[in-house]
Amino acid sequence: MDWKFFSATFLTIFLAELGDKTQFAAMALGAQGRSIWVTALAVVSALSVAGILGVLFGKFLAQWLDPLVMRWVSGTLFILMGVWILFFEK
Repeated sequence: MDWKFFSATFLTIFLAELGDKTQFAAMALGAQGRSIWVTALAVVSALSVAGILGVLFGKFLAQWLDPLVMRWVSGTLFILMGVWILFFEK
């Protein structure tokens, strides 16, 4: 296993998810007082499926697009969404 790649991927995703609306939704669901383990399992399962779909879609796109192009497109879209949220969301 490529531990350097694993660590970089883990750290990138972990930092990107901190303070995300998904985390706040998980906190709200956990605060309902029901089983913490059922809530944790559901959250981990949902994030796992979403992550797997992202990886598969990225692998699919890589057959037609250069990874450098994918990085530029995804980075640009990320910045544009941030600008949209800052200036156009009320």
